[in-house]
Amino acid sequence: MVANSLCRPFLFIFSISGLVVIASAFTLQMGLLKVGVPQPWEKSKKNLNYVREAGVRQFISTYNRVKDLKGDELLWGDEIEYGIFVLDADMKKIRLSLRAKEVREKLVCHRGTVIFDAMQFLPVFVSSFLSSMMTHFIIRLIQVMDQLNQNEVIHSHENEGCNWVPEYGAWMIEATPSRPYTGYSSDLLRVERNMRLRRKRLLTVLRENEIAPTVAVFPMLGAMGDDGSVPAVSVGGPVTESNYIGDGIINPHPRFAALSANIRKRRGEKVNIRVPLFHDTNTPEYKDLTGYSADSCCGNESSLLWRYGMGDVSREKYGDGFVIVGCAGSAKIFNDHGDPVTLQKWLVNVDCEGCKGLYYRSAPGVIVADADWPRNGDIVVGSKIPNVPGWIRLQNGYYLPIASDDGEITFLHKVPTEIPAKNQQRDALGSETPLYKGSFSNDSNELTLALQRAMCNITVDEAKMFNVRPAIHMDAMAFGMGCCCLQITFQATDMDESRFLYDQLAVMAPIMMALTASTPVLKGRLADTDCRWGVISESVDDRRPAERGRPGGPPPDPDVAGKGYRRLYKSRYDAISTYLYQGASTEDSHMSNRILNMYNDIPVPIDEDKYRELREAGIDPLLSQHIAHIFVRDPLVVFEGAIEEVDDETQTEHFESIQSTNWQSVRWKPPPPRSGPNDPHIGWRTEFRSMEIQLTDFENAAFTTFITLLTRVILTFDLNLYIPLSRVDHNMQRAHSRNAALKGKFFFRRHMAPLEIGDDGFGHQYNSMFSTAVNGMKGIIHSDSNLSSFDSEASRGEDGVSLKRRASPNASGGAEENSYEEMTMAEIMTGKGDYFPGLIPLVYAYLDHIQCDQMTMERMTTYLDFIEKRATGQLVTPATWIRNFIRSHEDYKFDSVVTDSIAYDLMVACKEIGEGKRAVPELLGDVVIKPISAADAYVKKLESKRVNNEQIIALLGRYAARKTFRQTKALAK
Repeated sequence: MVANSLCRPFLFIFSISGLVVIASAFTLQMGLLKVGVPQPWEKSKKNLNYVREAGVRQFISTYNRVKDLKGDELLWGDEIEYGIFVLDADMKKIRLSLRAKEVREKLVCHRGTVIFDAMQFLPVFVSSFLSSMMTHFIIRLIQVMDQLNQNEVIHSHENEGCNWVPEYGAWMIEATPSRPYTGYSSDLLRVERNMRLRRKRLLTVLRENEIAPTVAVFPMLGAMGDDGSVPAVSVGGPVTESNYIGDGIINPHPRFAALSANIRKRRGEKVNIRVPLFHDTNTPEYKDLTGYSADSCCGNESSLLWRYGMGDVSREKYGDGFVIVGCAGSAKIFNDHGDPVTLQKWLVNVDCEGCKGLYYRSAPGVIVADADWPRNGDIVVGSKIPNVPGWIRLQNGYYLPIASDDGEITFLHKVPTEIPAKNQQRDALGSETPLYKGSFSNDSNELTLALQRAMCNITVDEAKMFNVRPAIHMDAMAFGMGCCCLQITFQATDMDESRFLYDQLAVMAPIMMALTASTPVLKGRLADTDCRWGVISESVDDRRPAERGRPGGPPPDPDVAGKGYRRLYKSRYDAISTYLYQGASTEDSHMSNRILNMYNDIPVPIDEDKYRELREAGIDPLLSQHIAHIFVRDPLVVFEGAIEEVDDETQTEHFESIQSTNWQSVRWKPPPPRSGPNDPHIGWRTEFRSMEIQLTDFENAAFTTFITLLTRVILTFDLNLYIPLSRVDHNMQRAHSRNAALKGKFFFRRHMAPLEIGDDGFGHQYNSMFSTAVNGMKGIIHSDSNLSSFDSEASRGEDGVSLKRRASPNASGGAEENSYEEMTMAEIMTGKGDYFPGLIPLVYAYLDHIQCDQMTMERMTTYLDFIEKRATGQLVTPATWIRNFIRSHEDYKFDSVVTDSIAYDLMVACKEIGEGKRAVPELLGDVVIKPISAADAYVKKLESKRVNNEQIIALLGRYAARKTFRQTKALAK
């Protein structure tokens, strides 16, 4: 999962056991695939704090350098990851292809030289392993990269090209377009064309018995013992200590092995991945399982909810072979203790003579005398600070003490989350929205009722919420980072737009993951899930027991972040934990000192010291929270000679070392520094990371262009997808469920456009703009002044930024205006009632608005029609197709086991589908994939070099033998 950024070529020269091998440069991401030797974990621990401190300094320097950068054009691109596999037709087996048989001579590059001793590449490996296996892996991996990238240089004159980079697995390759797509509609047609080109060019370097289908995961990874790759790799090794895979399948670049080893060492044990096992007729693990029935999870198995990253309790109770699951029908997120995972609500009641409430604090002990400080009877939202006892951090970024210093007077009382948040003083001050009208009240009866509610206990019926299931167990990073996916990165016009897109795409992440689901099989078993995300999340979860909320574990360690005891609610690979767009308020200037985005309703662990440092540097509260949140993690790889030597004013290496290993559903990317005047300009970017890879380039292009157009729809039509982050988290869990795209429901915003007409009952009803469009304007818009609310130009500030956009994070207005509801995938995509138009109609409206050219419109219509059919269940997801293929295979015993022969036939079928050689109407409908051939990978030069007579005779002989030539000749007679 290497993020694509600046790319520079360089040369490797390896010295392996006395053999010098010159390997031609393949293009790597400098800074992410860094050239150097990683420090062993115990040594690197001494530098972790410095890297974290320097990383924040580097971000502040970068922010000050580029914060005012504006006016960038839309540039965007996709990343597709491929796996290469070896077919053994005689044995009917398929294995990972590590491409390690010979050394090619054509490994030369003329763009600079870097010399390494490969024996230092993976210092945790033993020398005997290196000498026997590493030579092959390095050489063959570079051979493939070299062939592909040298061909790109040779054919750089072509309009379309590809860029090839290595990935986590030694069998994996990532490809991107060699030049970005632009903001013109015609470039939408480039996407599929370039994806097909990548597939063609990859075919040119495959051997006769190799294939490279675009599948999310190798179905037999970890299920074949020592016989899972070519060449064979023994299970285990000092990097992963895995019981299922060998260290030798990891990419030889030092970063990847260091990541694998250091995640395990920081955690204090191997990662523990447990995915619910699919229940089939003869699945042995389900036989005689106490208390199990096929409909024991909310009525049916399709409602099963895998709470990835929250399985410690089930492991402690049942071991590695089982996992506790929940039910998708629940409207709440629950952790493995049965507790809701949202911010806590607190009743303010300062019970002392003359006391009316509490002042906000900008930090524990630092009073802020804002006018709307919480009064007695108000409900505030926040969470305890684990490392600062007696204080809570509020949703708005301020702090409040729970009790007086002597503990005699309690200020804050926990109340059920169902009680709505309330600030009476803000009600009295009023707002631009009618629903804030109200009167200040200090009625003692209200306080008494609120206190009574505070005494209520919310209990969870575990019998209804939780079910034990047999699990597919995995124990190494390779099971997650060995997955392939589809990612898209967009360059925004400025920082403001990039942050707003970050939030909107975060809401779309689980929706698109469910719609593209393609991972129903893991480690040779059918899973009861359809997506890869949770597997990756657990595969890189380096949290220690205390950080996961469990007792025990190692003592506090001053070298690691939070001493290893700060509560972290998620793995470092997960959905986002905080929205990023701060927005603006029309109220007093003091509002700029608080977080305005009120949809952040889940705990956000932050480094308090980093937060204060960022705020003191002039960075707004929400962005400071985001950076302070990702810096609760430790850097996982520290390179020798690149610690204090890094210039914090001009480089971002330490910032990126933490930023790049916070693998979230959306990633926000500041502009990188330019090392020279000839370096390309790169602006503020947002990366969309949740989608699963599809079997064909048509599908991958359809979803890529859809998301791209959706970003334009949101910006152009001034839409707002905000829902509470707790609901986004719940959607992420629901998206994993089997056939979620067809049978699942997802929380989604009811009104994407502001409800500007009407108020809270003083004479008008709220109306949706879309409802107005459906039902007509009569009776709603009576004058030009009302009509102006629909005029986009009239609703923009001096800098051209939409005022509606700026207000969108504030959760202004009432419950209806900010409401969300459960929708099916069909409703999200095609519409619901007269108030929700659906995303696909909005894309059509946008294409009509820009007067899209006919050729592009025809292809976009084909894509949108395909997406609509998948959303409505007329076409199946790749996950469903794969599951059905396995269950209908003649060798399948209905025991949830994927045998070698089944995997072989499955992967061949996936290859044929991707190359247009097999029709699958249940997956693609009437779409026909034009066959792909390696022969078409590169354009041919019109040569004029003289050929000899023998060649001429042979060419003419072949031409004369053609059937059409013989028929023409016969007719001539």
